[in-house]
Amino acid sequence: MSQAKNTSENSYQISTVGIIGTGQIGTTLARLSVRAGINVVLSNSRGPESLRSLIAELGPLAKAGSISEAIEAADIVVATIPLPNYQSLPAGELAGKTVIDTMNYYPIGYNIEDLDNNKFTSSELVQQHLIGAEVVKAFNNIPYPHIALHARPQNDPGRTTIPIAGDDEEAKGAVEQFINTIGYDTVDAGPLAESWRFEPMTPIYYWPYAPVVPEGTPDAEARRIYQTTFVDPLRPAAAQTLLKETDRKVPVGGRLDILPPIHLKLYEEFTKGRY
Repeated sequence: MSQAKNTSENSYQISTVGIIGTGQIGTTLARLSVRAGINVVLSNSRGPESLRSLIAELGPLAKAGSISEAIEAADIVVATIPLPNYQSLPAGELAGKTVIDTMNYYPIGYNIEDLDNNKFTSSELVQQHLIGAEVVKAFNNIPYPHIALHARPQNDPGRTTIPIAGDDEEAKGAVEQFINTIGYDTVDAGPLAESWRFEPMTPIYYWPYAPVVPEGTPDAEARRIYQTTFVDPLRPAAAQTLLKETDRKVPVGGRLDILPPIHLKLYEEFTKGRY
């Protein structure tokens, strides 16, 4: 069984990332991983054949497989599926793995009482299901069109910061190294119980990474602005301040009405016929 290994005090051997879910986040992280020289094994609920064109685009460092094959090959697993489906993740096969959880709670057409009453964070629920794995929350707070756009090499002045949270320090170290390798600085928000600090509707969620598209902008121009405009990078100190000053709100969960129409339109176009 492959898993990230600590090869020195702060260095982990990450040669392969397994990705469960090939929506916008999964495919973007695959592209960034390949660009950084990391092997990827992609999987989804529709099977390897559905990924043929994506694998051809990504090149020799990428392959498609079953969910089991992606898990087995991976040093780190990325679980990027809709939150209502988190219990479909195979807990037994993921035992011993470090799992990046990118999921968010948007209670549209469903709700989870333990989240609504702040008993747990969504990542704590995922961790409870994945007994024996180490869950690290990451990549849930940055809009999917901007993950690739804002990725930068180390020491680049435009490099931005994303938060992570997890209960295991070694797992967080491995995830931090992976994120650093593919283009981002990180700040540690603490254990999974503190991951609410970068859940939907918090100050560090979405807007620090997304450009403002003026109301009434024609569709083609809105697409150009939204998909190609860089925003000022979020520095680690500023990210820490946003996390620290966040209040825990009720009701819990995201709302679509706070997102720009072009974001929702692009998402609908991408997901049409996929789920």
